[in-house]
Parts: sequence; C-alpha cells; structure tokens
Amino acid sequence: MSERLVVIGGDAAGGSAASQAKKRRPDLDVVMFERGRATSYSACGIPYWISGAVDEEASLIARTPEQHRAAGIDVRMRTEVVGIDVDRQVVHWRDLDGGGKGTEPYDDLVYATGSVPMRPPVPGIDADGVYGVQVLDDGAALRAELDRDSVRRVVVVGGGYIGLEIAEACRMRGLDVTVVDRSATPVGTFDPDVGAQIADAVREEGIEMVLSDGVAAIDVDVEGRAHAVVTASGRELPADLVVLGLGVRPNVRLAQEAGIPLGTSGGIAVDQRMRTRLDGVWAAGDCVESRHRLSGQRVVVALGTHANKQGRVAGINIGGGYATFPGL
Repeated sequence: MSERLVVIGGDAAGGSAASQAKKRRPDLDVVMFERGRATSYSACGIPYWISGAVDEEASLIARTPEQHRAAGIDVRMRTEVVGIDVDRQVVHWRDLDGGGKGTEPYDDLVYATGSVPMRPPVPGIDADGVYGVQVLDDGAALRAELDRDSVRRVVVVGGGYIGLEIAEACRMRGLDVTVVDRSATPVGTFDPDVGAQIADAVREEGIEMVLSDGVAAIDVDVEGRAHAVVTASGRELPADLVVLGLGVRPNVRLAQEAGIPLGTSGGIAVDQRMRTRLDGVWAAGDCVESRHRLSGQRVVVALGTHANKQGRVAGINIGGGYATFPGL
C-alpha cells in the first residue's frame, strides 16, 4: 500500500507542500483538504480585486483545484478538517456543502491552516455587515456587499496594511471611507514620523482618519445589521458596512486540541525542516512560528512569501529531499 500524505489547507503553504512532495514521490498518495472554494491564490491581491484594479477573481488564483488534481493530488474542496487523532494517525472531516463526514488516515500530515482575523471583544462585532478579509471567500462576500446600491459609507477598523488597502479599494469605488485606529499613526511597524506622513497621504485621497481612538462598540439596527461604529471617546461614525483590518492570529485551534505543541509566540513550534515535535507531523505558513534572523526571537509573520517557502521546504523533505527554512 502506498504511503499517504494529508495536507490541511490548500493555499500557499499547503499547496506548495502537496505539490513538492508529489513531484518528488509520484507514488505518494496526497490528499489536500480545503474548506474554501479556491486553492493556491493570492490573498494579498484581494483588496485590488475589490477595488477593480484586478478584473477577474481568477487572476488571483495561481493553481486551480483541477490543476492540482491533474498533478495527481486528491483535492477535497469545501471540506473542513474538524479533528486530528495523532495516536491513530487519522483526520476527521466534514463536507460543508453536502453534510457528509468521514476520516482519512495519514503517514505524514502537513498542518497549513493559515491565520484568522482578529476580532476585538466589543458589542456588535459579529453583526451582519461586519466583514473580515482573510481568504478569497471573504473577499468575494465583501465585493458582493459593496456592489449593493445601498452601501455608501464604509468604516474600516484598523490602520495597518490590510486596513489601508481596503480603505483605498472602497474609496476607488467612490464610497465615503473612514479609518479608525487606536494608535496615533497608522501602520505601527513604521516609526511615528513615517506613520504621520502615511496618514497625510491617506487623507489626501479623501479618506477620513480617526486616530488615537479605538472601537468601543458597533451599533446595530432592529434587523441586527451594523449601522454605526462607536469609538472609545464616544464618537459615532455612521456606516453601511464595517470592515475589520486589525491583523490576524495563527489558526492553531485544531493543533492545540490534537496536542501539537505551540511555541512561545503562539504559533506551532517547528524546526528548520518544518517538522513539529510530533513524528510525521509538519506545519507551514501563517500558523507556525519562525526565527527572526536579526533579533533571534520566535515570531509569527503572516505573509504569503514565507508560507510558500515553508510549504516548499516541508514538501521537499516529505518527498525524500533535504531543505531548510532558516528564518525570516
């Protein structure tokens, strides 16, 4: 019987790991589970698809499920892994559309679940009309919402990279846009003097910046839909739609439940070959922690560039080669 590799997650890290392992070991059975509707896509391009700068959703997809299948990978779309039994070496899955359930055995497992948007614990955060933008399905839902004639005012919560990109995309669509951030300047990875210049540039594009003022609540109407953002200072910002751009955190819930150890940063602990501390279990992408090559610290950095490299490293090693990811 052929050995089997199961990959949880079909985007950058998972798709790269599956492809590299199958390429080096054609006899390897590779099963890749993806809960969304697309594989191997550019999440970083979602704001530009929303704005219209990228015409087609397909332009963001590097490799479709059909292309993966043509390469010999058994891709299970809209199928979510809901549990991992590391002792029996099986994963439990469910079909999100058909409702079916089952198990899949593995000899090697790649955990590539990515990250999830951060949602502050404030009233109304889960109301209709409040969107996060993390996966392509999120982008499709937001774009469909923005196409409604009733959307005129958008409030973006968070002034980081994604928040500002979404704000620009909405402004390019002719909407009134406000960005709210509790920091004094946007994009906290830059020094304050650079952040101040960024804020000025954003305002020149016609986007209102509400800084040094966090979100206290999202008011909802009688139908349970968001209609205003209330800041910590008590300011009320009318909104037909609210977009969260507060960053992400590693999606490690399944790993924790299965006993796959995490590192000090909150991401899955892996070595340079992308092996976890459990035999036969690998991890790559936004869900893992890496070594910062300048500071030596363990960090989680959610970027597709790193995810693709880490997935390739895992796949090469699973396929019998030797590769390392020394850090970022």
